[in-house]
Amino acid sequence: MAAAASRPDRAYHQDYICRIRYENNLPPPPGSVKLLDIPIDGLDYYASPGFASRLHRSQPINIEADAELGMPINLVGMPGVFDGDESSIQAPLITPPVNPKDKNLLRPLSELGKPKYQGGGISFLRRTEYISSDTARARSEAASKSTPKSPGPKLRKPVDTSKDDPINVLRAVVKGFDIANPEDAYTGPDSNENVKGLDPTPAELEAWNEPKHPLKSSLKPIDFYPILPDLDAGTDAGDYMVAKFSTNPTHVANKHDTRVDVGLLRPIDDEAMLAEYSAKIAAHEADPTRTPHPGGAPFNYNFFLPTDEASAINLRKKLDVYDPDRDNPDLYTAKNRDGKEVFRLERQRTYETGRATAQDPNHAYKEIAIALHDPELDVIIQDGVHDADDPPRKRLEKGAYYYPIMQKIQLKPHRSKNLAQLGGASRFIDEDDDKRVDAWDVTVDDLDDNEKAKRSSHRAELLGEEEDAADDES
Repeated sequence: MAAAASRPDRAYHQDYICRIRYENNLPPPPGSVKLLDIPIDGLDYYASPGFASRLHRSQPINIEADAELGMPINLVGMPGVFDGDESSIQAPLITPPVNPKDKNLLRPLSELGKPKYQGGGISFLRRTEYISSDTARARSEAASKSTPKSPGPKLRKPVDTSKDDPINVLRAVVKGFDIANPEDAYTGPDSNENVKGLDPTPAELEAWNEPKHPLKSSLKPIDFYPILPDLDAGTDAGDYMVAKFSTNPTHVANKHDTRVDVGLLRPIDDEAMLAEYSAKIAAHEADPTRTPHPGGAPFNYNFFLPTDEASAINLRKKLDVYDPDRDNPDLYTAKNRDGKEVFRLERQRTYETGRATAQDPNHAYKEIAIALHDPELDVIIQDGVHDADDPPRKRLEKGAYYYPIMQKIQLKPHRSKNLAQLGGASRFIDEDDDKRVDAWDVTVDDLDDNEKAKRSSHRAELLGEEEDAADDES
């Protein structure tokens, strides 16, 4: 259709464009429309309760529904619910991927309903455009003059890929050691075997000679500690475990109980718990995307403490290899059945692992503990009190000594899964009476050959003696 609009002063020619969406090409009905009188006497029959009952009996439900319709209400059959473990009634930690057939069911409400038509595809909804060539050209020229030209796309600066080269990264690391120890800097030819550090800039040398806080320039360092390994404090495994109690392990609340410093955690063998942990590890290895790593192996522990504070002080003296009285047999405070002098540690209660995190064995030093040591400030402790008159110890030189942490656990009081038969008894059974250990007798001896060999291997690994010996043999 075309329509011409006219006004006294000016006239514009416009085209109205429309789209026919519905069209009826059928011929009209041959006769006039009339209404038929249809009897509806059977409506009472279909609306009666008897019809619905017969229909229910003749048409059984074609779905299998449990007594709770998929929503568990009875928690008796859920494993671990009454022990604080609600994992059986909770969603998995990692959301499983959605089946492509179910993606349409997760559409938001805004996308439901009739499909929306895009404005660009509907011709009759577009804005009015002037088809006159002169007017359109004038408008386009005016718009082009008023609109500033957008700058071209910024060119990215070329990235120096050589900085990511492993040898170049090693040169940057060696440069830091050369700045700290210029007398030990390697000055020979640079090669893959003997890497020479990069040349330090004047700003880097000044930052080392006059260190400043990055945020508070008014702060100044008062002392420096070199970071060193404590070669004489190794364990059989070569690493340490950090244990944290969720509650106070003793009844002493107004001060620190020194007995905890020499407490003993004895793991309890639980085959069922280890089997469950092995199953979780296997599930994680089979599908890491759906099953997270369970962390460190969970254990239950019996916690033992000395009988009194005097026993704890004597035990600390016995463990201190630099204490002059460590070989005094009078330090022991009890005797066992054979008449041997021992330290008696009594059982406090059983703890279970609440949360455990384990480090990757291939990255043993990802998390470490650091202890600052200054031999000039170290004094001997006598009876729990610092004695300033005693000479300082010279076991270690001044430094910040690091200790690798391979596992961290949180210990919480254990509540046994086996309550006293029926009725929810108030007494919890931590262990069977025939297996429970009420006291632990401890004696302190020197390391045997096997323990010395284990510590020597970890010491050689830190010092690189094994690599040096292998190079000498080759």
